[in-house]
Amino acid sequence: MKAIILKAFGGIENFEAVNIPVPAIGADEVLIKLKSISINPVDAKTRQGKGAAGRTKMELPIILGWDISGVITEAGSEVTGFKPGDEVFAMINFPVLGKTYAEYVVAKPSELAIKPANITHNEAAAATLAALTAWQVLTTKVKVKKGDRMLVHAAAGGVGHYVVQIAKHLGAYVIGTSSAANKDFVLSLGADEHIDYKTQKIEEAVSDIDFIFDPIGGANTEQSLHIVNKGGAVICILHAFNDELLQKAKELGVHGHNVLVYPSGDDMKTIAGLLEKGIIKSHVSKVFQLEQVGEAHTLLESGRAVGKVVVEI
Repeated sequence: MKAIILKAFGGIENFEAVNIPVPAIGADEVLIKLKSISINPVDAKTRQGKGAAGRTKMELPIILGWDISGVITEAGSEVTGFKPGDEVFAMINFPVLGKTYAEYVVAKPSELAIKPANITHNEAAAATLAALTAWQVLTTKVKVKKGDRMLVHAAAGGVGHYVVQIAKHLGAYVIGTSSAANKDFVLSLGADEHIDYKTQKIEEAVSDIDFIFDPIGGANTEQSLHIVNKGGAVICILHAFNDELLQKAKELGVHGHNVLVYPSGDDMKTIAGLLEKGIIKSHVSKVFQLEQVGEAHTLLESGRAVGKVVVEI
């Protein structure tokens, strides 16, 4: 099969297209012929030697990637609930390598969900790590409910555009930040208000905020602590909350949470239901081919992608 390996940590020049054997499955695994994968910031950071590479021991060369949509071609003898021919989507094996920059991948059935028939493989692949993150952000350490007021930073981004949609589904009043160029897009997701972070001071533009979603980290996380209501929470997906910042949050009477997404077939089934009913939709910024994975990384790192970047296999 065709695969893209990363020979060394660093730039996109370290990607190389190779032909390697199709992986063998265990009795409790399935083999999936991939149709689409999606690229996330953690892919780029891991390529650089950070991200998941900083959390797990990765020995080069490696095959990056975690987000998939495709068709099961083989199922192990102990597998139940899935069979060859099933169209499935998932985030697999995170934060250990999912090895999805390839034509075939091995996966655990416990991480999979059936792809809704009314969406494309590109849309399904987009709604994996990012949509899972959004769902888990809003329903695990905090539980967003009707009447809550939520500020979503980077609302036009990969995770952000799902957070807006799911928060609205859960009944929240949502304020999204982005550049002015993406105002209409953010409002089209269901956001009640938009803030242009380049021209408006967020701390002056919002008030009475119960929850803040922060995919940016750094000074943005600390500033968010001063914006959210006492008793409210700031949820960061970049693990910005160290001991010092957690102490500051405590002194301010607010909660700070680091959230790391985890694979979950049950959560993927919930996301499948939301996609099937049209409650959430994937916005795909651009589609690349497998040999263009480096270009996909470059677009993602530019910060100009709206929604998700997808690679067709």
